[in-house]
Amino acid sequence: MRIGDLRHRVELQSTASVSDGMGGETLTWSTQAIVRAAIWPIPAIEQIRGGAPTMIGTHRVRIRYYSDLDPSWRIKFGDRYFSIVSIVNPDERNRSQELLCKEVIL
Repeated sequence: MRIGDLRHRVELQSTASVSDGMGGETLTWSTQAIVRAAIWPIPAIEQIRGGAPTMIGTHRVRIRYYSDLDPSWRIKFGDRYFSIVSIVNPDERNRSQELLCKEVIL
């Protein structure tokens, strides 16, 4: 991985339950880390295998290895949000992570 590939700044966000003051809870997103990332759209050919949809992703994101990352988190890039579909640790070397993500329209 070249340093120049990680040209975007993204936020890794997780959910947290917050009391709404009336006995209930509300889910909110909080930023856990701000990291550098490379982001690529995925061509439609990679989204479908054998005529049937598999894990649908719209973007691939590469970041430096972040040990606490969880698939329930999301990525905030500017005013865009991406839910994490899968996390891959290439060669299990703990140097980088490839995230298959799906863009979420809020």
